[in-house]
Amino acid sequence: MTTETSADKTIFERRESNVRSYCRSFDVVFNRATGSTLFDDAGNSYTDFLSGCSSLNYGHNDPDMKAALVAHIADDGIAHALDMYTSPKAEFLETFERLVLAPRGMDHKVMMTGPTGTNAVEAAIKLARKVTGRTNVISFTNGFHGMTLGALSLTGHSGKRGGAGVPLSGVTHLPYEGSLGEDVDTLAMAEAMLGNGSSGIDAPAAFILELVQGEGGLTAVSREWVEGIARLAKAHGAKLIIDDIQAGVGRAGSFFSFDGMDIEPDMIAMAKSLSGFGLPFALTLIKPELDVWKPAEHNGTFRGNTHAFVTAKVALEKFWSDDAFKTEIADKAAVLTDCLQGIANIVPGARLKGRGMMQGVDVGSGDLAGAICAEAFARGLVIETSGADDEVVKVLAPLTTPMDQFKAGLDTLTDAARNCVETKIAAE
Repeated sequence: MTTETSADKTIFERRESNVRSYCRSFDVVFNRATGSTLFDDAGNSYTDFLSGCSSLNYGHNDPDMKAALVAHIADDGIAHALDMYTSPKAEFLETFERLVLAPRGMDHKVMMTGPTGTNAVEAAIKLARKVTGRTNVISFTNGFHGMTLGALSLTGHSGKRGGAGVPLSGVTHLPYEGSLGEDVDTLAMAEAMLGNGSSGIDAPAAFILELVQGEGGLTAVSREWVEGIARLAKAHGAKLIIDDIQAGVGRAGSFFSFDGMDIEPDMIAMAKSLSGFGLPFALTLIKPELDVWKPAEHNGTFRGNTHAFVTAKVALEKFWSDDAFKTEIADKAAVLTDCLQGIANIVPGARLKGRGMMQGVDVGSGDLAGAICAEAFARGLVIETSGADDEVVKVLAPLTTPMDQFKAGLDTLTDAARNCVETKIAAE
């Protein structure tokens, strides 16, 4: 298919910073989108298996969310209100309480932070340090928690850390489950290190972890490991922070990635698909006894987002009022696993990663993974890589993708992988 566009793309090269990234993999000008399909300004269509890096779990321009937002704007609804009381905020909080918190027996307070995930993480670690009087935070290898300095200090990737320009301190990085090989018990290692007064690890204020590492290569930890970390945090007087920014809102299989596990997170960082519509919106859930903030002690001009309150309420009511959507996710996840196993069988040494609708295949090489994604894009599929060396082909299709389109996209990915492997073999 052709990927030529009619727009003059030189404006991006001329005026946009070199820091731009995703556009380098998808060198077309997109101009509209609906459901799981993107269109460029030359009229070409693409199946979206990136979903705004899991910010569009419900796809592009959901009609019910769009109608509610358009009606709100047309009626001169509040657009910006700092953290003042508004009707849309009340309606969102009531819906979130009824459909998410109450069914799980959770009594967490909702802290509106700045509009991105890194803001939610910053608030969580800042509060953990305030509550405990400690400074050290335990993070894990291959974790990614954001690009502002506090969140970046928790992040493991050397390339991202290298952009800080200042020392990133106050954090101890411990090995994630499986990061040292299948034969190494990293939970026992963490227990030993924290129980040894000569280990050099300061008493922690908090543990922070993703249950599926979005940018770190889609490693998914076991229930046993997570529950062990939760017990360890409690034993050492540290707070447990779950980063559900990418793995939450259905991506890992349920609303929270820890649903069904015997843990009680002290804080939960959320963003990305929380708004339901791709609008900036982040929050930190906090156990009530930890909510010791003084008024405005942590704030931001764009804490909360009134337009996002409108669409998030609709998303919760439409998709989380019962278990039907969760069942749909499980059905698609099974199809995804089967397809990725087929790709792993094509690529020598490849293996599956992740869970739910947050899965990929580790092909062992960033060059090969990049080639597969580039070939897939040439065939009309938008998909990206993940991992420390970009070695994982990562599927983040909208959870609402129609099954026929989902399977067709997976067929395209399989064909792209087969073509790249055959080309590689021929070159050797």
